[in-house]
Parts: sequence; C-alpha cells; structure tokens
Amino acid sequence: WTTSLRRWFARRFGKVDPDRRRAIELIRAVDAGGLPLDPARVNAIGRGLGLEVSARAPVGQTIDRIRQALQRMPPG
Repeated sequence: WTTSLRRWFARRFGKVDPDRRRAIELIRAVDAGGLPLDPARVNAIGRGLGLEVSARAPVGQTIDRIRQALQRMPPG
C-alpha cells in the first residue's frame, strides 16, 4: 500500500519540493471534504512554504493562506 502510494505521488507530482508536496496534499484533502485534526501540522506546512504562522491563528485561515501561497508559486 505505502509503496503504491509513493509511486502514485511520484507520477503525479514528479520531483516536487517536499514542503510544497505536503501543502498540495493538505489542500486536496481539505477540498475532498477532509478536516485537518492537527493544527500544529497545518502550521508546520505553512511555515515550510515560508509563511509566518501564529500558533493562535485559526486553522481555516492558515489553510487559506497556504492555498494562496500555492497559487502564487510557479508550476513545477
């Protein structure tokens, strides 16, 4: 299962920066109806993209900022 999932992501994303890949996975999960249960993980993903994220920021706001950061990034 894990190996096939890795292969799927490799085909889907190629050699994408790991921080960017985590952000893409997060946004896709949220768009599919998922609900992030760990605010610290969401904050870490935002920080990995270079965002300044407060530990007190609402998770929804951080997800919106991550989405905006991904849209500003060049493809690839």
